[in-house]
Amino acid sequence: MMAINQILDFVPPMNQDSIIPKLGIGLGALCFVGLISRANSYLSRRALNGRSGTRKWNQEQEIAVVTGGSSGIGAAIVGELATRGSKVIIFDINEPQEPLGSNKFFYKVDLASYEEIKIIAAQVRSDHGDPTVLINNAGVEFNKPILSLPETNLRKTFEVNIISNFLLVQEFLPAMVSRNHGHIVTVASLASFTTNASNVDYACTKSAGLVFHEGLGQELRHVYNAPGVHTTIVHPAWVRTPMIEKMAASGVFDGQIIEPKDVAEVTVDQITLGEGAQLFVPSSHWVVSMVRGFPSWLQESIRNRLSIKRIKALN
Repeated sequence: MMAINQILDFVPPMNQDSIIPKLGIGLGALCFVGLISRANSYLSRRALNGRSGTRKWNQEQEIAVVTGGSSGIGAAIVGELATRGSKVIIFDINEPQEPLGSNKFFYKVDLASYEEIKIIAAQVRSDHGDPTVLINNAGVEFNKPILSLPETNLRKTFEVNIISNFLLVQEFLPAMVSRNHGHIVTVASLASFTTNASNVDYACTKSAGLVFHEGLGQELRHVYNAPGVHTTIVHPAWVRTPMIEKMAASGVFDGQIIEPKDVAEVTVDQITLGEGAQLFVPSSHWVVSMVRGFPSWLQESIRNRLSIKRIKALN
């Protein structure tokens, strides 16, 4: 009742009698929505983490592998993990842009090469022990329409963006399962849910990343019986990275681009929490996950708008 009284202070006395019932209904609806939101969050956490509960993060024992960790989102995640005291191992074809420091290690690896992945993974186990966290972040994007996309680019997009996820999990997951402790993070995109012109190959791999994340979670529960190994997927919006440098410079997406550190902080917070999740950055963009349930006319309207903006930015 105190809340209603405070609101009524701003309402002329002659209108208070008529507005009180409406205020009561409105506040009741807000309370109901709040309760539903809290219940939804609780049920989602239970569904994603099952009986495992929260496992305390031990910074001195955790070893994290971050693919594509030399720049962009990957570099920001590496920095955030290192700041919190973890040993971080960078897998990238390019040298890091920042000094490594005492708890960051770089291994040059072409993630499109199965043989290199096997060799470097074995070297990491020999040098540091078994990683407890794997962050599949590496990605490439060529921004070409289907008829202009060379076969080499197409294969590289799939090899780096999704096939390497399978190969790295095959290398590092067995030790996590044996200890019933670990975390696999898939850095996907809002393109997991919607695509547009000149982005088809990339969006295909990000949709595949979502399916990979969901399927891995099912296998951890029902095949490997490892509830202590968590899975998280991250769907960022436009992020200021070298991959979208040209589009960012066009000004078409001004006000819509977030920074790598925004994604890194949310991701590392989730890892250190010791729970799996599906994350959207910004969090308000969760609504994009509903697009495929919209009527076809609305889906096409959304895709048309995105395609026009992308083509304008690229040209």
